[in-house]
Parts: sequence; C-alpha cells; structure tokens
Amino acid sequence: MDNEKINPKNVILGKNVVIEEDVHIGQNVSIGHNTVLLKGTYIGDHVTIGANCVIGIKPSGNAKMRKTNGSLNHLQIHSNTRIGNLVSIYTCSEIFENVFIGDHASIRENTSIGSGSVIGRGAMIELNTQIGKNVTVQTLAYVTGDSIIEDNVFVGPCVSMSNDKYMGAQDYTLKGPHLKNGAKIGNNASLLPGVTVGTNAIIGAGSVVTKDIKENSIALGVPAKENPT
Repeated sequence: MDNEKINPKNVILGKNVVIEEDVHIGQNVSIGHNTVLLKGTYIGDHVTIGANCVIGIKPSGNAKMRKTNGSLNHLQIHSNTRIGNLVSIYTCSEIFENVFIGDHASIRENTSIGSGSVIGRGAMIELNTQIGKNVTVQTLAYVTGDSIIEDNVFVGPCVSMSNDKYMGAQDYTLKGPHLKNGAKIGNNASLLPGVTVGTNAIIGAGSVVTKDIKENSIALGVPAKENPT
C-alpha cells in the first residue's frame, strides 16, 4: 500500500512498514518502524502500533499440533488500542476498544480481549482464550489455551496456567482455568487444568491451585487451601 493512499487518513508510518492487501486502516493510526500488517487485518481508528510487530499471523504447525476453528476470518483490532514494540498477534482474533498490549507480548489465534484490558510486557495468551473487560494480565504471565478470564480479573506477574491434565501422555480435551469476575491471582501462582477460581476470590503469591476455589475466598499454599475471609 503506498503512502498516497494512506496520508489522507492521517496515518503515520515508520520506516520499512509492510502492509499487505485487504488491510483496513482507520483514521489517525500510527505504525512503527519495520512492522508488518498481514493480509485481511482490520485496524480501527486512533490505534497505535509500535516497531517490529507482526500483526495478523496465520497459524502453522505440524501434525501433532491441534488446529482451531475460529469464528472470525481475520484479525480485528478496534479503536484506541495501543500496541507496544515486538508484539505478535495472530489472525482470527478480536482486540476490543482501549486495550493496551505491552512490548514483546504474544497473542494467539481465536482469542478475544475485552475493552479496557491490559496485556503486560512479555505476556503470552494462547489460542482459544476469552479475556473479558478491564482485565489486567501482568508481565510475563502465561495464559494457556482454552482459558476463560471474565471481567475485572487481575493476573499477577509470572503466573502460569496449564490445560493438559496428562501432559500429552493420553487423549484429553484441553481445558484451561476459568477465572470468574473480579478474581485476583498473585505473583508466580500456578493454575492447573480446568480449575475454576470463583468471583472475587484471591489466590496468594506462589500458590498452586489444584482444585476449584469458592467465590469471595482466599486460597494460599501448595496446594492452595481456602482460608476464611
């Protein structure tokens, strides 16, 4: 796409930006040096994308890796979202309004991130994950595939989640954790496959969650045990 077509939309391009065909770019968008927007990507108004990003990646893999059947055909990034440097975002996902995505973050396919949410520096969001509104996923957190994070959840730095109960040793329907509205997960906590953390529950730093945690409770330790509030 040449600059003559972009400038009337008040788009600011860095050096060596690559924009493939069928990319929609809204008004007042800024795209940093060496960033690549791949085919079919939708960028809304007032979006900022940093340098050295790859946006709209088509997933690949080998016969052992599963594939997803996303409901979206292309990546959609809605208005007023800000994306840092060296970020990779895959296709068939939707990033809603006013989201902030920090440097080095990675967001896989068939993922949704609700409005007002923050994805921290170096965080990894795997495929088939739903993240609600006003969620904070802090630095270097790992959100495994097939997870559900409802609105107003806090996920601390270096939290780790898993979705394969048998670690590949036998067939298993992959299922990540389900964090309900307002749940808070402390630094370095680990959440095992399929656990549910209830509404407004708190998981202490370094805890290992092996079973469901009730709403409005506090759980601490290895394994995490509920304490009265």
